[in-house]
Amino acid sequence: MFRVAGKEYFGASALEIVHALQEETVEHTFKSSAQFIRWSLIQLIDRIPVRELDVSDKLSDEVIALNYLYLRDECGAGELVE
Repeated sequence: MFRVAGKEYFGASALEIVHALQEETVEHTFKSSAQFIRWSLIQLIDRIPVRELDVSDKLSDEVIALNYLYLRDECGAGELVE
């Protein structure tokens, strides 16, 4: 489970949680989860260090999604509840 702005997002995997977050973003259409994560990190630039904004194309979507949720939790832009 991931909490942000008073809402809770559930999924059996980090990628499912990212998809739930992505569905809430109706003003944009994303071709992939990685594209959504890149966009989301840029929106959080005031909380997340610039060095963390690069999303590798060499990692699986699940690894990228999990790292994204951990990073948001670490930077105070949500809470990852295990």
